[in-house]
Amino acid sequence: MEKSAASTEPQGPRPVLGRDSVQVPDDQDFRSFRSECEAEAGWNLTYSKAGVSVWVQAVEMDRTLHKIKCRMECRDVPAETLYDVLHDIEYRKKWDSNVIETFDIARLTVNADVGYYSWRCPKPLKNRDVITLRSWLPMGTDYIIMNYSVKHPKYPPRKDLVRAVSIQTGYLIQSTGPKSCVITYLAQVDPKGSLPKWVVNKSSQFLAPKAMKKMYKACVKYPEWKQKHQPHFKPWLHPEQSPLPSLALSELSVQHADSLENIDESSVAESREERLGGAGGEGSDDDTSLT
Repeated sequence: MEKSAASTEPQGPRPVLGRDSVQVPDDQDFRSFRSECEAEAGWNLTYSKAGVSVWVQAVEMDRTLHKIKCRMECRDVPAETLYDVLHDIEYRKKWDSNVIETFDIARLTVNADVGYYSWRCPKPLKNRDVITLRSWLPMGTDYIIMNYSVKHPKYPPRKDLVRAVSIQTGYLIQSTGPKSCVITYLAQVDPKGSLPKWVVNKSSQFLAPKAMKKMYKACVKYPEWKQKHQPHFKPWLHPEQSPLPSLALSELSVQHADSLENIDESSVAESREERLGGAGGEGSDDDTSLT
């Protein structure tokens, strides 16, 4: 896919909520996502410390949508390294302590695939999973990776997990030098549940910054790890290396939130272990698995 010339007109977000058919994002979708990552209007800064900032966007009171934007400066990590880390699914299993299970399902185009991801939620909430169509695009020295939820006939919702919906989630990686970059994470997710206020507060004040810092540590250690684990295998850069089976878009359908069971967890109190920073606390980071 060729990079189109960027418009000088401000690009508003496209109506992803109204998506009625599965499509691989085009250049306009990527430009729109980038514009929203860079936008300031309508976002409230809730956290800013040590090069990490978090914003939350006000949503209507009757919606459970959780919209968050997190940005981190990476002063000694090249943009291309961060791009590789976000793509490398085997490495994610090493550094992402929230992951329960993750795997790629099928290939759609040279820059789009379908995958599964399940993750642990703060106790005592139920854990979540998601099926997404993911697409990516190098833009000069910058990169975008983004996804949205789809339905795959072979991977229906599981009884032991809550199927969440990614309206649109992704990363904008902007190079700021040969060995530095800035990453912006933008997430608009329906967690399929009436979540208590402490979850939203914890996400913006603690979980998002912590996840960013863990990602940064993973990036620093990635070059050494990759040298020991198929150093030349990067199908996101070399599509001919992909072992995934091809899948037609017609096999997929859009995952709409209203077709899934809604779980009311609004009255769930935060567990003592979580409050004290137990399983998810700063002190629990284990970097030994990254070597």
